[in-house]
Amino acid sequence: MSSVREEGKDRIIFVTKEDHASPSSAELVEEDPNDPYEERGLILPSGEINWNCPCLGGMASGPCGTEFKDAFSCFHYSKEDVKGSDCLENFRAMQECMQRYPELYPQEDEKEQEQEQSSETKPTSQDSASAETSGANSSDTKEDSDTTHPNTEASGES
Repeated sequence: MSSVREEGKDRIIFVTKEDHASPSSAELVEEDPNDPYEERGLILPSGEINWNCPCLGGMASGPCGTEFKDAFSCFHYSKEDVKGSDCLENFRAMQECMQRYPELYPQEDEKEQEQEQSSETKPTSQDSASAETSGANSSDTKEDSDTTHPNTEASGES
C-alpha cells in the first residue's frame, strides 16, 4: 500500500509493486492554449515576444531591461533585408546602459580573463620544494650512473 508524506512544498509518494501492477487511472488534463502562465518558448503563438521566457536569462528585467526590450523588439520585428540593420541605435543604447553596470553585465573579455585566472594553478611553496628535491635527485642519479658504468669504448680498444 502506498504512503504519502509532505515535506515543506514537496509531496513524497511511496508506492509498492502491487501499486504498479495495475494500470494507471490518472486522466491527463488538456492544456489551455490561452493560459498566460503556461510556459512557452521565446515567441508566443501570437508572434509576440515572451518576455518571461527563462531563455532570456533575466535580461528583460533589471536596470537595462527597457533598452534590451527595445533592441530585441526592433530586431524581432525588423523587415530590413539585413535583419536588425535598422536597430543599431537601439543596440547602442542597450550597450551604453550595460557599460554603466559592469558588475551586472561584465564584458565578454572580462569574463574570459576571470575564468583564465581562476583556472590557472599557481605552484605552492610545497610544489616548488618538491620540484627542487626531484631535480636534485635526478642530477644525483645522473652522476651515480656516470661513475658506476665503465666506458665501453675505452675497454674495446685495448
